[in-house]
Amino acid sequence: FQRSTSDWGYDGDLVEDDDKVGLYSYKVQSTITSRLANTMIQAKMVNNARRPQPIMFDVQVPKGAFIDNFTMDINGITFTSHIREKSEARKMYAQAKAKGKAAGIVRSNSLDMENFQTEVNVPPGMRIQFQLHYHEMIRRRLSSYEHVISVKPGRLAKHLEVDVRIIEPQGLRYVHVPNSLGDHFNGITTISKGEKKAHVSFKPTMDQQRKCPKCSSTAVDGNFVVQYDVNRETTGGELEIFNGYFIHFFAPENLDPLPKNILFVIDVSGSMWGLKMKQTIEAMKAILSELRAADQFSLIDFNHNVRCWRDNLVSATPAQVEDAKKYIQTIHPNGGTNINEALLRATFILNEAKSLGMLDPNSVSMIVLVSDGDPTVGELKLTTIQKNVKQSIKDEFSLFCLGIGFDVDYDFLQRIATDNRGMAHRIFGNQETSLQMKNFYNQVSTPLLKKIQFNYPQESVSDVTQSSFHNYFGGSEIVVAGKVDTENLQHLESIVTATAANAELVMETLRDVEELDGFMKKDKYADPDFTRKLWAYLTVNQMMAERNAAPTAALKRNITKSILQMSLDHHIVTPFTAMLIENAEKDEIMLADQPKDPRKGCCPGTLGLTPNAPINNKGIPGWANVTAVPVSFMPEQRSPPVSSLSINRVDNDPHFIIHLPKSQRNICFNINSEPGKILNLVSDPGTGVVVNGQLVGAKKAENRKLNTYFGKIGFYFQKKGLKVEISTEKITLKDGSYAITLSWADTGHIIRKQLLISVKKESNVTITVGEEMSFMVLLHRVWKKHPVNVDFLGIYIPPENQFSPAAHGLIGQFVSEPEVSIHHQTPGQAPEKPQAIMEVKGNKFTVTRGVQKDYRTDRVLGTDVLCWFVHNSGKGFIDGHYRDYLVPHLYSFMKKP
Repeated sequence: FQRSTSDWGYDGDLVEDDDKVGLYSYKVQSTITSRLANTMIQAKMVNNARRPQPIMFDVQVPKGAFIDNFTMDINGITFTSHIREKSEARKMYAQAKAKGKAAGIVRSNSLDMENFQTEVNVPPGMRIQFQLHYHEMIRRRLSSYEHVISVKPGRLAKHLEVDVRIIEPQGLRYVHVPNSLGDHFNGITTISKGEKKAHVSFKPTMDQQRKCPKCSSTAVDGNFVVQYDVNRETTGGELEIFNGYFIHFFAPENLDPLPKNILFVIDVSGSMWGLKMKQTIEAMKAILSELRAADQFSLIDFNHNVRCWRDNLVSATPAQVEDAKKYIQTIHPNGGTNINEALLRATFILNEAKSLGMLDPNSVSMIVLVSDGDPTVGELKLTTIQKNVKQSIKDEFSLFCLGIGFDVDYDFLQRIATDNRGMAHRIFGNQETSLQMKNFYNQVSTPLLKKIQFNYPQESVSDVTQSSFHNYFGGSEIVVAGKVDTENLQHLESIVTATAANAELVMETLRDVEELDGFMKKDKYADPDFTRKLWAYLTVNQMMAERNAAPTAALKRNITKSILQMSLDHHIVTPFTAMLIENAEKDEIMLADQPKDPRKGCCPGTLGLTPNAPINNKGIPGWANVTAVPVSFMPEQRSPPVSSLSINRVDNDPHFIIHLPKSQRNICFNINSEPGKILNLVSDPGTGVVVNGQLVGAKKAENRKLNTYFGKIGFYFQKKGLKVEISTEKITLKDGSYAITLSWADTGHIIRKQLLISVKKESNVTITVGEEMSFMVLLHRVWKKHPVNVDFLGIYIPPENQFSPAAHGLIGQFVSEPEVSIHHQTPGQAPEKPQAIMEVKGNKFTVTRGVQKDYRTDRVLGTDVLCWFVHNSGKGFIDGHYRDYLVPHLYSFMKKP
């Protein structure tokens, strides 16, 4: 593509959002050469506003992919990228920032993708082009290669295209494109397949991109998926030699499965309560049904204690399988998480079975761990657990880990699985948990070979990647790579030895050098460097796995140096490097780095991720700390602030406490409405922010009154297109068709479009919007068998939030503080509850001095807050009647009364 934007052919025919940013084109080009996928994502945008404004480039890159290039062009000024050692890059960035010439790019983890995000302030009328390159090796699972590309342009594009080309010298067996973007795009994708090449194209017009015929928003928001497989010879091996490297693809089929000895270790701690446990039980019942007659198995479930369904392995007979299903059905999650003891119990059962001669010599032994959290009972140090399990397994069998939910320490599960000849997989606590669990199990449920060893002539090859493997599972593929001397080599032979179902298996594989060389040079789309890139990809990943398992700090340092050198030599971003993006004069610089803490930016200057309130060592924002107010009768005087940053709040059934900063008073009122009704708390058309609360009733009335509470709170950030729904069960962020959910059993963070959601397990949720706003929602749990009370929510809003003068709502109307006069105080019926006359907004009425509760630091007893209480649902203090604040939907703006 041209670096200059003068040839865009821009004719002004763009659809713009309210921000007046037009997306001229969004292009994805991906070429797969012998399983190596090179992908480029390009966006061309223009700022048609009359003022400078930030334009964001936000793409998702598959985890495990290596970013190798990023360029940016602003009206002909080109920025190019360089890979540097991380500390060196940060030093250069800091120097540029000190001169006011730097900005941040964020790479942050998100689900099974990694976000690459940058934001550039673009002058009015100017155009900008972003282009990101990355490469990855496409893995084979369940007899299919699957290439996943995130396509989320965020707005309608005049030109949108996804172009995928596949070049496979082995020949293509099939190519399939599932309808992963939805039925909206039926019939738009075209597939052209030849013997060894295929071309997939997806080019919806602007009208086809629309969510509806008159909509200005795009329906293109998800993953574009291409699936394929290659032809295989009966040997199952394929050697490809090109440009001084060889790649050996090994995927034999038509073999009898090996019997397996499998222990399922299932987390049943309290955090698994609800949908997670229900889906896990459903998945386990289906998995148990798939055990073969030759298999042996048992079940372990654990919380703070460890229990075994059987203390030893049993044959997978129909009767045993049915009994195991009944046992699974009786599990009720509660208590803590003792991962260490559970895994050691599982390894003991397998080791004992082996020592007693109960295992078939040709069988494969494995443990499958299912957990959603960190250890909370027993051994808590993760490195110690990893060491204990490694010493107990002794490389005799494999450990596979399934991490459920968003708060699970997936890095730990990856380390402990890789350390023990297995792999880890993250699944998410939603309606598809059961399906994801079954899919993962299917990947490891059919062992075909064990103890696989690849042998190559030492005089011809060098720097070979991992060449011995514990197991080979049906539907997968083993890949080995190395350097080869092709000076006098016409073919390369490999001898593969392995243990099959009934005998030792020996395979020979070879590939003619000349045939592949000619084929690759004839194809203009084939990557001539694919063998080197695949070798580097496998080598770096192998070294990172070795680094995780390194027993000494010295060895870990040496491996780190090797990874760093490989990263610099092959121009790829790894955990030890960062990417610098500079203009030709090198006086403008950006840094692409990966933050360790998802709540924080990569470096000073990273845009929009750091909360505006400081976090103390308890993880509580400064404004959420409360100072207790003594309870006593006081003559009318200004109320002391309830915290260092006084706050407006709604809690209990529901009690409103409005702090008036100028007069230093706290005014309270209750709202008595019906279950199911939705009350507007903040409605600000100026900032586009809505906060609404839906009421839920107590289980029964007391004293002829049914108390109501907030059971659900909705936040709508219109200008970002984001909706957040918080209930007593879960927290959900919605961005168009994209949705992500955390449960109250999680501690975690969600970052989307500079909005940060922080969840503290079973306690509170904090929403931070840049530096402008923050909100806290508190969870109140009650005894589930309580005859009256129900779980409910409270909301706390600091007055420092930057709402516009147009803000309204039960809380929002007090952004503009009214003049309040309180006089003629007289004793009340109770000494501690005097009465007075309040005058506000032209109204005069009686108020009562009393105490309400602030639950931010003590969710059980609360902290007493002195306030003047307004009767009759705030009548006279709020504008109009409380019924004026009822809205039809959780994200509705209200009309001013």
